[in-house]
Amino acid sequence: MILLAVLFVCFISSYSASVKGHTTGLSLNNDRLYKLTYSTEVFVNQVGEPLQDSAGYKISSNVDVVLLWRNPDGDDDQLIKVTIKDVNVENVNQREGEKNIFNGKKISKIIGKDNLPALQTPVLLHLTRGKVTDYYSYPNEPVSIQNLKRGLASLFQMQLTSGTSNEVDISGDCKVTYQAHHDKVTKIKALDTCKTKMPGFTTQNKVLGVSSKAVSVTTYKIEDSFVTAVIAEETHAFSLNFLRKATGKVVSRQKLELKTTAAGPGLMPGKKVAAVVKAVDPNYKSIPLVGQLFQSECKRCPSLSEFWQSARKQLQPDNLAKADSSRSFLDLIHHLRAAKKEELLQILKSENKEILPQLVDAVTSAQTPDSLEAILEFLNFKSESDIILQERFLYACGFASHPNEALLKALLKTFKNPIGSNDIRETVVIVIGALIRKLCQQEACKAPAVVEAKKLILGGLEKAEKKEDIKMYLLALKNALLPEGIPLLLKYLESDDGPISHLAATSLQRYESSFITDEVKTVLNRVYHQNRKVHEKTVRTTAAAIILNNNPSYMEVKNLLLSIGELPKEMNKYMLSVVQDILRFQSPASKMVRRVLKEMVTHNYDRFAKSGSSSAYTGYVERDPHMASTYSLDILYSGSGILRRSNLNIFQYMENTHLHASQVVIEAQGLEALIAATPDEGEENLDSFAGMSAILFDVQLRPVTFFNGYSDLMAKVLSASGDPVSVVKGLILLTDHSQVIQLQSGLKANVEFQGGLAIDISGAMEFSLWYRESKTRVKNRVAVVVTSDITVDSSFVKAGLQSSFETEAGLEFISTVQFSQYPFLVCMQMDKDEAPFRQYVTKYERLATGRGYVSRKGKEKLFPGSEFPLHQENSDMCKVVFAPQAENSSDGWF
Repeated sequence: MILLAVLFVCFISSYSASVKGHTTGLSLNNDRLYKLTYSTEVFVNQVGEPLQDSAGYKISSNVDVVLLWRNPDGDDDQLIKVTIKDVNVENVNQREGEKNIFNGKKISKIIGKDNLPALQTPVLLHLTRGKVTDYYSYPNEPVSIQNLKRGLASLFQMQLTSGTSNEVDISGDCKVTYQAHHDKVTKIKALDTCKTKMPGFTTQNKVLGVSSKAVSVTTYKIEDSFVTAVIAEETHAFSLNFLRKATGKVVSRQKLELKTTAAGPGLMPGKKVAAVVKAVDPNYKSIPLVGQLFQSECKRCPSLSEFWQSARKQLQPDNLAKADSSRSFLDLIHHLRAAKKEELLQILKSENKEILPQLVDAVTSAQTPDSLEAILEFLNFKSESDIILQERFLYACGFASHPNEALLKALLKTFKNPIGSNDIRETVVIVIGALIRKLCQQEACKAPAVVEAKKLILGGLEKAEKKEDIKMYLLALKNALLPEGIPLLLKYLESDDGPISHLAATSLQRYESSFITDEVKTVLNRVYHQNRKVHEKTVRTTAAAIILNNNPSYMEVKNLLLSIGELPKEMNKYMLSVVQDILRFQSPASKMVRRVLKEMVTHNYDRFAKSGSSSAYTGYVERDPHMASTYSLDILYSGSGILRRSNLNIFQYMENTHLHASQVVIEAQGLEALIAATPDEGEENLDSFAGMSAILFDVQLRPVTFFNGYSDLMAKVLSASGDPVSVVKGLILLTDHSQVIQLQSGLKANVEFQGGLAIDISGAMEFSLWYRESKTRVKNRVAVVVTSDITVDSSFVKAGLQSSFETEAGLEFISTVQFSQYPFLVCMQMDKDEAPFRQYVTKYERLATGRGYVSRKGKEKLFPGSEFPLHQENSDMCKVVFAPQAENSSDGWF
């Protein structure tokens, strides 16, 4: 007890950080040497898992602190020397035998013969009013070792009164809040405000992005008005928004305590701190207290060419629907990002035609200056011989997770130069539109390249005379969603050309509600009700959908409902299904619709008993308090029973944002002559045509054509089948999050989340006069892999958590219509392949010398496939063909 009392008195005299005194922060006494213990420990694990199961390590030491100088004009201006001694590194959780990577290792072997002396070299701290204003050290020391000493130095920075201010410490320039109590002072650091130059990037769309939460609390314990200990804890938690199981957490702790004191050196004379520092050692330099970036050397890592030889087999075209291809794609991107232009070109030029498309996907997705230069030099846009490679490059640009202005400049330059293929020329402009939107989301709308790209699209649309050019610029605007383009869309919405009018309508449909003003709604109502001219059904129904989805007024809803009964037969049924779907799904417009339906003139048997086969249906794939996923399927037929349009959508919603995950639209027109039927009003002179359009992850792709013109149509009819046409095929980098975190302890955390998708979407339309039957197919095969890697690095030891989630799935939508009678028979069928879901978790601790400990766990679940009809009214045909599945409902879709 006497010894404890003596130690406590020593600590009082040494850390005279009294609330009652004249100092504003920690202050040391003259002529004393203060011996403290210090430890920092780190835990890495999944969110929700106990710290006892974490990977991690602990660094502990003794610390000597002496006061070298105090400003004669003020006690709050002082220079102290801090020396780390007796360093030890150990497991943060107890491990026995071979699992203990530190067992039997000398500290000099663990930390390194050069690192250990540097760690034990003293640093000087210039404290002014409790804040570290200068940090003095030897500039040639390893950055990782300097960071550990910076982490200790940051604990000496505090104030004794409550308040909020900005402080500069190892984490950067951060907003901190002090809460002073009689027995402690708590410092809360707002880590999201820290200004630092650590590298990183993330996926722009929040749905595909990563959510994070960071907390930093440092407690200065006070007894009898004096500080007795410093305890700090910093926590970073991460989760992937669309896959909540993909999580990670880093917990970093520091503890500094005084143990004893002894006689120390006297104060050095002088009025200026710089002169005193020079007198101590002229080699000391003032360097930033903010943590600096360092890169650990990767030992035993394969070179790019070595890795490529092992990965290329998984990227064969036949393997694209397998998880192995997506996993190899993600691993390849890691290697490509470290490669130089010459290495990339060497691999590109040496590959065969089967592998090249997948390699182009990966090189483009790497999104580095070297990868962009290499792929642009490799591709020859003047040639029509490698259109597939050019298209894969362009779509990879459109799906870019974090595009920059350089990429947009490259595409603008490509467009200005000769392009051999008209399809590629069109795709370049469409992708430029997608990049405009993504860069504007990054608040780069005023960047020179973005301004130039806007002028290209808006100016091109305004001056275009050829129908093909008008469609090209409309598709680009559909991606860019420029507010200044709305007047042009309204102009083309009332065009005499049905396909152009429909494209303008679907472009407007993608804008947010704030842009669908009363002026826009006036034009939409005029189109739907055909006040000035006759429009195609597809245009009118799209106009109605925009009105109903954007805060419709009472009269707008009433007029839409009153029109039911006066429309062409199948359009009547379609609009009725849309209204019923709004009510059943409780869409935002449902309240207004219910109000209007209270009037007998709008809600009566005559209006709601219209027959037909067109339909609209919306349902939930998944719903929880955090997010919701919905699907919608609407099909519009012509009066003769031939498909006019089928539209399958999947949306993902999260908080105030959403992602249009996919849309597949199949359209047909001008086919009535084949069965001697009468075309609907406004569609008498349409050319024979069928095609497919797709949106994938908010990017409108270039539409593809099944047939165009009477001769092409007759060839398909006589063959009684249609070969599948690929809409998009390739590898897509869905999620791409990379972050470097400077922990207050001086350790560095690297956080990476990546999601790779191998996808093949194709469609076909079959038409048989003999059987008087038409059939459309949309086939979607995907393999998804999501990986996360969270590592805490000290340069001599690492601890990390690696997680992997993967699945393979196939989904086929088939719509069959028999039009030998009316009402014609319709069957909509969804075939879903069985889907395995695999999850792997790896925790590891590894010394720089190579010795390591690894713990792996995994589990797998198989979701069975199913085959069932979907939402049809004339279901006799489906009952015959799919009788065993008749009990299934649309909820089993996914």
